[in-house]
Amino acid sequence: MTTEGMNAMGRPKLVTKHPVPSDIDVSKSIVAGGIPDIRIIGEEAGILESELIPWGNHKAKISLSVRDRLQDSPNGSYVVCTGINPTPLGEGKSTTTVGLAQALNAHLGRRTFACIRQPSQGPTFGIKGGAAGGGYAQVVPMEEFNLHLTGDIHAVGAANNLLAAAVETRMFHESCQSDTALFKRLCPSGKGFAPVMLKRLEKLGIKKTEPTELTEEEISNFARLDIDPDTVTWQRVLDTCDRHLRGVTVGCGKNETVPAKIGCKDRTKRKQNDRKTGFDITVASEVMAVLALATGLGDLREKLGAMIVGYSRSGQPVTADDLGCGGAMAVLMRDAIMPTLMQTAEATPVIVHAGPFANIATGNSSIVADQIALKLAGPEGFVVTEAGFGADIGMEKFFNIKCRASGLLPKCAVIVATVRALKMHGGGPPVSAGKPLDVVYVDENLELVEKGCANLVKHIQNARKFGVNVVVAINKFKTDTCAEVEVVRTASITAGAFDAVMSDHWAKGGEGATDLARAVVTACEANDTKNFKFLYETELSIKDKIGTICSEIYGADGVDYSEIAEKQISTYESAGLGNLPICIAKTQYSFSCDAAAKGVPTNFRVAVREVRGCAGAGFLYPICGDISTIPGLPTRPGFYDVDINIDTGEVYGLF
Repeated sequence: MTTEGMNAMGRPKLVTKHPVPSDIDVSKSIVAGGIPDIRIIGEEAGILESELIPWGNHKAKISLSVRDRLQDSPNGSYVVCTGINPTPLGEGKSTTTVGLAQALNAHLGRRTFACIRQPSQGPTFGIKGGAAGGGYAQVVPMEEFNLHLTGDIHAVGAANNLLAAAVETRMFHESCQSDTALFKRLCPSGKGFAPVMLKRLEKLGIKKTEPTELTEEEISNFARLDIDPDTVTWQRVLDTCDRHLRGVTVGCGKNETVPAKIGCKDRTKRKQNDRKTGFDITVASEVMAVLALATGLGDLREKLGAMIVGYSRSGQPVTADDLGCGGAMAVLMRDAIMPTLMQTAEATPVIVHAGPFANIATGNSSIVADQIALKLAGPEGFVVTEAGFGADIGMEKFFNIKCRASGLLPKCAVIVATVRALKMHGGGPPVSAGKPLDVVYVDENLELVEKGCANLVKHIQNARKFGVNVVVAINKFKTDTCAEVEVVRTASITAGAFDAVMSDHWAKGGEGATDLARAVVTACEANDTKNFKFLYETELSIKDKIGTICSEIYGADGVDYSEIAEKQISTYESAGLGNLPICIAKTQYSFSCDAAAKGVPTNFRVAVREVRGCAGAGFLYPICGDISTIPGLPTRPGFYDVDINIDTGEVYGLF
């Protein structure tokens, strides 16, 4: 093959079809045409054979030892890809992340990595579909990416639910046994303290290593956690959208009864040991946040052990290590701490790791994935990392939580916008999955686009507060007109964007994003990482930090707290957690807590109904408005279309 048929990385140029087939058909055609074995992708990326653990031919775990080997190497340029407040259909942020990486790598010849999250099974089978990108800017094979991957989400669920079982079990047994009986069962004769028990002894200030050395008072303090059920915030999880598990009662079985009073032998004087609780979707678990923010296996172990599940009746925090669970959870997460290597439609390397939602969690892929990618990219290379949903939540948490924890310094933020979403923010009718688009989204309407640009402008202004250069990516749809695109570009530049570029990566792959890639290169070259800054200092009070985010990023007039939220904030400050950063859970569809409030809402306040403490992950978690931590399914979920060819094993219907 002549060089005319090769891209900048020496691979055959991507051959596209028009009209563009479905995402799953594009993926199948690319895989059928022959994609490099993942070992080759790893080798070309600079990963040694000993640092790669293949899971079949198309994906592999990356050992953290590659980061250690390259610790003295300079980093590449760090770019975050975010977006405006989206429609329920999504605006192509993952697609743009992949398309931009392909353009930088396969067309400009820059060593580049895309870092994205592992998709949750919830939206994959619900409304939104998968998260591999789309068209000719996607991760392949998309079915392997969207379904299970290397099992990390399952490991998160297993670890989370082990801890949930430990909480219930401990409260049950403490309701049935005296301190002495508890201690004898926890530390049977001749067995001694388990390693995790030594952490509790240290926490209690007991400097003894043998169970027989403890006094009666020390035995009582060690054995009885005395968890107040009303303070337990730890919930069970599953990776499925199931609204009926938002509120459940546990402990209803006939054998889940406890004495009316400890020591009572009368079997007739017992009470049901039930409790109201609920489920979260797995990607909202603090275990997932820990995975995303841990910097290594040791850090993961410490963070898991430090997670607070509730408080004792005397107000002391009860952790996973207090329950003896931290080590076992780390064992379940041992492989999950390693990121997964895959590739795009143009063989650009992709590092997939962690999957927290942005509306109900941190919304970013892992620190270790970005660290590895930046070292492998080198000083002339680029890492494009995706931040979930709109910039008001995903990007804000990327800067204030992820970058604070990692110490990594970004140079550029790419904000993805679509003419469709801007029309909606300009007053267009609601957009709903599964329903035909109103005619205003198909025909030219400059007035709606111009009005809707207010939403984009606010996001540009927010991003600039962090000291990064902003490039707007106008993700092209076939119905967009040149006049509409120019309205968006003009509004972006006027608002202070470094550049605004129309990109057609969905239809053309990296070739359609080369102008965007050049703009990003120039934006990075024109900025210095020394310009980066946080929105707030963690030394501020909890309420001041929440208020800063709500006023500076959302544009709120103020914040209102429920009675329980007030109590929780007081508890966290008393427990020494007041200096943690803030991770607000709210709707992704608006700057406000009202999903129907489009554009740039004004004259609104943020209602905080509860605040969870994620001491292990290292942030506090205010839950605002009516946001739910486990989504529901629509009348016609996406799983209707998903099936398998029983003769070939091929998956079809994913989108």
